[in-house]
Amino acid sequence: MDIHQIQSPPSKRNAPPSLFFQCSDLILPWLTAQELAIASLTCTTLRNLSNSITLRRASDASRSLEPLPIPFRNSLDQHPYAFFLYQPTSSPSSNLVRQSWGFTHQNPDTETRTETSSLCFVDETGNCASSGCGCEETCEDGCPCVVGFGGFDGVVFECGPSCGCGLSCGNRVTQRGIRVKLKIVRESRKGWGLFADQFIPKGRFVCEYAGELLTTKESRLRQQMYDELSSGGHFSPALLVVREHLPSKKACLRLNIDATRIGNVSRFINHSCDGGNLSTALVRSSGALLPRLCFFASDDITKDEELTFSYGETRLNSKGLRCFCGSSCCVGILPSEQT
Repeated sequence: MDIHQIQSPPSKRNAPPSLFFQCSDLILPWLTAQELAIASLTCTTLRNLSNSITLRRASDASRSLEPLPIPFRNSLDQHPYAFFLYQPTSSPSSNLVRQSWGFTHQNPDTETRTETSSLCFVDETGNCASSGCGCEETCEDGCPCVVGFGGFDGVVFECGPSCGCGLSCGNRVTQRGIRVKLKIVRESRKGWGLFADQFIPKGRFVCEYAGELLTTKESRLRQQMYDELSSGGHFSPALLVVREHLPSKKACLRLNIDATRIGNVSRFINHSCDGGNLSTALVRSSGALLPRLCFFASDDITKDEELTFSYGETRLNSKGLRCFCGSSCCVGILPSEQT
């Protein structure tokens, strides 16, 4: 036999990835943190893949759905990230149970970002009613969206889904995603918190409070469940109730935003009894049915400073969750009220 005819086996280094490896790389990013940990115990290959996914998850909580990555930072324990489902803006309660996070080639998907809330006024044909401006690219001072509407105190008005302008319009500041550098840091007493990773000047838009939009009945049922879970002191819900007084002053619009399971990084903003360094504003977009709750810097914020705001003043539960804000006026208990 001619030894020159004998072909040596292909080098493992140059061999294409096995089908097992390719399938695992597609499936593992869809697992929860607990499921991923279990998978990592089965074999060396899955352990290495799981570790890579964990590192990618810790490097960006937003799953590339925001213009800038928002990393987790933890030097205290073995929790590299907090698991939740991400959505950039609030939307009605959905059946979303899985979301890819940590995929090897996950690319930014800015096109899927919704401009405003998915709920809008519609005409008789079912299309979004045209109540916005007719500006083509950007709006000027005379634009009706810039002027706003009378009767709504403390409300910011922006262009919306029924306007002719796009996201490059200067009157869509809160609709372009999070454009300041942020990071999620774990502390010994508070747990996870949202911190500035750059200097943020006073008045700068920081982020929207995004989550599931619930009915009042749904929010009350969830609050009852959350109260039971948090009684042990190891569960922190992120259900926020916002009330907007209508121009008549005789009624108010109630928004129930639950970021406990589905939301964005605003779910990590902790309470401060002194009001914190963030101010909140309801932002109404032309043509959109519901306003959005947005955070702005109430003062100059330095790099590495924690972002905080006041959850409210009412404290109905004297045995509620402890407050660790550390301010000189700290009450010692986090705000709570009837939902």
